[in-house]
Amino acid sequence: MPLTPRAVLANAKVRSALQQAWIDSNPGVTDVHEEGGFVVKNADESLNVIRWPKGLQDTIEVPPHPNCKIDDLEIVASFHTHPNIGSDYLQEPSETDKRAVRDDPNLKGEEYIGEFVISQATIYLVSITGQVLEMDDTQAVFTK
Repeated sequence: MPLTPRAVLANAKVRSALQQAWIDSNPGVTDVHEEGGFVVKNADESLNVIRWPKGLQDTIEVPPHPNCKIDDLEIVASFHTHPNIGSDYLQEPSETDKRAVRDDPNLKGEEYIGEFVISQATIYLVSITGQVLEMDDTQAVFTK
């Protein structure tokens, strides 16, 4: 049975990796850049995180993930940060973010729940249909 978004966020290893990605993206400072990755299910059903290469100020490139897998592991979620906290930047997922998830044929696995977008105040989820849900307060997730 597929995991729920809340179950993925409740996983200590995933929460720790999301928090590290947020820290690594240098939110609000000079070397601001997006960070991201895949949440994958191991053979023993445990979750792990595979990070993507460092992005740019307001973009990140998703590595190849044919058939919703990477390193032969099923992808259950993806994530990226929105570390630009100035008023000129969107904190919520952009139209490009929504289309990227909705229109990616390789993010249609049975287990895939969508992409978490981590902003300073809120963690959002872009569902496989491109709909955006506010999941939780970012700091509340990081301090659980």
